[in-house]
Amino acid sequence: MTFIQLEYIVALDTFRHFTLAADHCHVTQPTLSMQVQKLEEELGIAVFDRSKQPVIPTAMGMEVIAQAKCILVQRDALRELIEYKKGTLTGELRIGIIPTLAPYLLPLFIQQFAQQHAKVKLIISEMTTDRIIHSLKEGAIDAGILVTPLLQKGIKEYVLFYEEMLVYVSKKNALYQKHYVLAQDIDPNKLWLLEEGHCFRSQIENLCELRKQSRAGSHFDYETGSIETLRRLVDLNDGITIMPELATWNMPAKQLQLIRKFKNPVPVREVSVVVQRDFVKKRLIDALRESILLAVPEKIRKNKSANIIPI
Repeated sequence: MTFIQLEYIVALDTFRHFTLAADHCHVTQPTLSMQVQKLEEELGIAVFDRSKQPVIPTAMGMEVIAQAKCILVQRDALRELIEYKKGTLTGELRIGIIPTLAPYLLPLFIQQFAQQHAKVKLIISEMTTDRIIHSLKEGAIDAGILVTPLLQKGIKEYVLFYEEMLVYVSKKNALYQKHYVLAQDIDPNKLWLLEEGHCFRSQIENLCELRKQSRAGSHFDYETGSIETLRRLVDLNDGITIMPELATWNMPAKQLQLIRKFKNPVPVREVSVVVQRDFVKKRLIDALRESILLAVPEKIRKNKSANIIPI
């Protein structure tokens, strides 16, 4: 029995497909199949039922896979301890980040992190909140950068900062004449929203106490996963969208003229690094948090948590 074989059965359980599991492990499908079969022969049981499509673990196989995950966690913990004693920071950190943070937060800290921690490999994927939670629980990623609180059992949250929610309004819209906006000022039929599945959309719906209805009298209803697309729609059409504060950082002065703040208490979203409670890459996570906090604009670091909008 080898660590490699344990990694292969965990991957096969995650993807439920030999080719996908092999791709994830960076080996050929025959290599993965052979190693899984060798492990099964050594154990004297079938870990997977290959007659099913997709392939699924047998009843005993599920117990073997659960134990394999525990063994791999302890292996990684031992490696972490050894690196700590050596005084070096090395390894691989797999991160999921939500799309409404990725284009604005990543450019702030990635280059500095890479220079400071040259032996650490970051593997970053954009994911929705639900997918990040699922991937954490499956062990497919080590950490998530997203909006909290999640109130998820088994997930530990480390708050990074609080980001104001700001109104971006067309010059054609009545709100353009206001200095500050109340949630009830926003006409839901003029509001451009992200598509379903994005936590920022649900926060806006909670903030405005609305469930967006179709645009009365309009022949065009559009949803997207891109805040920048929504901003462009507002620029070219009458309407409103709500943006997180980082999305407005370094915005040209012409566009900043279209930003309106909410009246106090200003609504904010809480941004955190989240991990499994039994995570082992503590020093890597600490280094990640430190890099992010150093890179985030000071004004955002000083935001208060008085009016956190729930997801």
